[in-house]
Amino acid sequence: MQYVRGNFWAGEVFTSLEEAQQRATVWCAERAGMRIHGTLQARPAEVFDAHEAACLLPIPPAYDVPVFKTVKVHRDFHVEVARALYSVPGAYLGHQLDVRADRELVKLYHRGRLVKTHPRQAPGGRSTDRADLPAERSGYALRDLNRLIGTCAVHGENVGIYAERLLDDPLPWTRMRAVYRLLGLVRRYGNGPVEAACSRALDLDVVSVTKIASMLERATEDTLPLLPTGTTPGGRFARQPAEFATRPTASARDRTGPAAIQATTPASHRTTAAGGPVATLTLVRDDGPDTLFEQEHR
Repeated sequence: MQYVRGNFWAGEVFTSLEEAQQRATVWCAERAGMRIHGTLQARPAEVFDAHEAACLLPIPPAYDVPVFKTVKVHRDFHVEVARALYSVPGAYLGHQLDVRADRELVKLYHRGRLVKTHPRQAPGGRSTDRADLPAERSGYALRDLNRLIGTCAVHGENVGIYAERLLDDPLPWTRMRAVYRLLGLVRRYGNGPVEAACSRALDLDVVSVTKIASMLERATEDTLPLLPTGTTPGGRFARQPAEFATRPTASARDRTGPAAIQATTPASHRTTAAGGPVATLTLVRDDGPDTLFEQEHR
């Protein structure tokens, strides 16, 4: 160390750690390794290559630095470690646990006693042991769709079919809440009304728990809905078809008959005081002539 301190560090100024490491490598290879060592009376680099290099073991992998932290067991019986979820026995719900997580395993301790071990999961992953969860919550926690459909089928065949239709989606676990709402309607109204409402909705190809709830609230699950007849009633401002007929009516023929035509004179011409002609259009009626307009030609 005294040799390194006096021959490498003394009088040197480094702007960064990378620069110091780079210059130390050059110093070891060109100066310190090639000098004549006082004790060996030989160059250290040559002695290392001839006698010591073959005795070295392979470089071990990088040390796996474990992660230590304290976590809380949430209501879903899971803890979060490095953005992944791990289940914990229900007896520790709400407790604080100590975690040791390395590359392979995640170990959970309660007051120094190991209570659970899981394989390490990537961020966003999940490791759940069914035995850690209560029986009534294991289906939801494990996203067990078949078990959920079977639970609905216990309350009625059409209820089970309706639940299966609700889960018919590319992402079925996003529709699980709708199925749980359907089960809530069973608990509120009973098996019979919900079975009848699901049967009616399946006949009409309506897949909506909101519609089922509306039918049960109005007690219309046994009522046959009125289907459209194909005819549309007239609108509020609709006109009668006769008003669009192009054939004139009798009154119109009377107004446009020969007598009416003879009573109408063509445009007459007169001369103004200035000497310019004026075009006048006059309509002759029974009560006297009416002048519609006059136009002076210049």
